[in-house]
Amino acid sequence: MRELNFNMKHKRLLLHIAFWGFYILFKTSQNVGSELAPLSNNLSIQDILPLFYAQLTLLLIKIPMVYAFFFIIDKYLEKTWSLLLSIFCGISILILCLIAYFPLRNFIILNIYHLEYSPSKSYSFVSIISALFILLFIASLAISIKAVRINIKQRAHEQALIKHKLESELQFLKAQTKPHFLFNTLNNIYALARKKSDDTADVVMKLSKLLRFMLYESHHKFITIRQEVQVLQDYIELEKIRFYKKLDLNFTREIDNLDQAIAPLILLPFVENAFKHGASESLDESFIHISLNLKSGILHFSVINSKNEIPEEINGDHLGLKNIKRQLELQYKIHELWMENNSNDFKVSLMINLNSHA
Repeated sequence: MRELNFNMKHKRLLLHIAFWGFYILFKTSQNVGSELAPLSNNLSIQDILPLFYAQLTLLLIKIPMVYAFFFIIDKYLEKTWSLLLSIFCGISILILCLIAYFPLRNFIILNIYHLEYSPSKSYSFVSIISALFILLFIASLAISIKAVRINIKQRAHEQALIKHKLESELQFLKAQTKPHFLFNTLNNIYALARKKSDDTADVVMKLSKLLRFMLYESHHKFITIRQEVQVLQDYIELEKIRFYKKLDLNFTREIDNLDQAIAPLILLPFVENAFKHGASESLDESFIHISLNLKSGILHFSVINSKNEIPEEINGDHLGLKNIKRQLELQYKIHELWMENNSNDFKVSLMINLNSHA
């Protein structure tokens, strides 16, 4: 961290030096062609050097003035100084620099340009206005650049805060998904245990495999579609133990790239919802049809499950689905999610451009 701060200060110092160097060259070039250095075929570096030395000498006033203004601005932005105090100090500094400007300009005329000057003309109204304009020009230029830099810094800070907030929200949503899934599966195991089913041990083993994935893999930002499909398959196999006799289930998939990156556990809640609000609540034979198609980074995923006549909010506004909707918004810029809650079935259709990371 100390090295990073040193590098930032070093870079900032170089930028300030570059600014003043460019300013001196700019002001020097402005005076080329004036009576101090008339344009001619014989114009040499010796003719331009006095102009350069004059601008360099004027920095004795301009640099302290500019950084004094910077100090005042920082104090005001930090709310250490009031607006009235800041304005008063700014005007005072400008007056002091204006007073110091004339002796320094006279020194330049006598010792650098080697010209004669008239004291009466040096302190005329026109000379005062001209000096004021010169000082205000560099002050305005430097303050404008500082204002732009402050604005950029503030925007970057705001973006960082927004990013941190969204990442925290995403982590919270993911943290909700895992205990939610575990709670539902433990209910299934409890039901099997009460029936003293021989499948209880097999269910616990499959659950252990899924939990291992959630503990050690799901914290990654991305996994491969191969891993995501395997999780879906393991979960389906776990649920089939309970619903094997009364469930018509098929899972079709067509994938052109098994190594395509995808956010972990982004598809599982839809399948889990189909079992919980479809098969588990259906008194008769039920069905769940799952389809997954991936081509050129575009994922199409659909789940259709049978259901009894139940209120719409059980499927449409289920906690797991509301959670996953928000996760999709946070993780993928390009995605579409449709839900159809019909009288006898519930359908989820999802399209994601897996390369459009948010």
